[in-house]
Amino acid sequence: MSLIPKRTGYFKSFDGTRLYYEVRGQGAPLILNYGIGCLINHWRHQIKHFSQAYSVIAYDYRAHHRSEIPENHENLNVDALSEDLKALMHHLEIPTASVWAHSFGAQVVLRFYEQYPELVQNMVLINGFAQNPLKGMFGTDLSQSAFQWFKTGYQVLPETLSFLWKAGIQNPLAVQLSALAGGFNLQLTSLKDVEIYARGMASMDINAFIRLFESMLNYDARPGLHKIQLPVILIGGVKDTITPPKYQEEMQTQIKGSELYLVPYGTHCSQLDMPDLVNLKIEKFLHRHYSKGPS
Repeated sequence: MSLIPKRTGYFKSFDGTRLYYEVRGQGAPLILNYGIGCLINHWRHQIKHFSQAYSVIAYDYRAHHRSEIPENHENLNVDALSEDLKALMHHLEIPTASVWAHSFGAQVVLRFYEQYPELVQNMVLINGFAQNPLKGMFGTDLSQSAFQWFKTGYQVLPETLSFLWKAGIQNPLAVQLSALAGGFNLQLTSLKDVEIYARGMASMDINAFIRLFESMLNYDARPGLHKIQLPVILIGGVKDTITPPKYQEEMQTQIKGSELYLVPYGTHCSQLDMPDLVNLKIEKFLHRHYSKGPS
């Protein structure tokens, strides 16, 4: 299976922020939304597979990688990312699409559906969550406390924290620790993918990351889950300790008619851990709920 050539471009969102996107393939559109601090590379297996039969669109969130940081930092939140997704579809003249998400991307997609349900045909949510994922992570609330400590430290010593951020994330030991913590299964996921992720995280503006991360903690999509009236597949990882299966199970009980599949040995990046299995499950879902015809 060969990789379909990509078409790249930029579009301006509601506040003038310039955002990067790329498109591969032809047919009904699939729009991929990654997790906070992640990269398009997180979707590389899905892009290669599904661009053979669909138009696969991936893009960088505001303040991520090839996209701009907004001039107004107040526009670093879930609502702004939802508006970016709408602007992307408008730019590409896409009237409706299959909208996918990984991790934090689920919050973005759920907010997008709440605001613009007519633009969504179906949803694919991988290792996602609807509310603050730090509460009870690893069985404690230490992660929430660690974030608050980091935020306060950055406010007091921004240059020092910036240096420690970049140095720490790219440290080879950090790569191993992220895997042990449930972020990746290094027996299945390529170490190169983890290293690419670490470099991408290290390149991010810390202030922008903190603002987006705080918005993630404060946003709760659960009140709207019962209103979803379209096909949804939820995919989780059995060994995911960052957003464990309980998050996907809770969403399934509230989204009427939704499907749930838990990936054996899957961690927080199930689509990288076991891409063939994940692709097969999604492909069957799309076959039942989506056309391969022109968008």
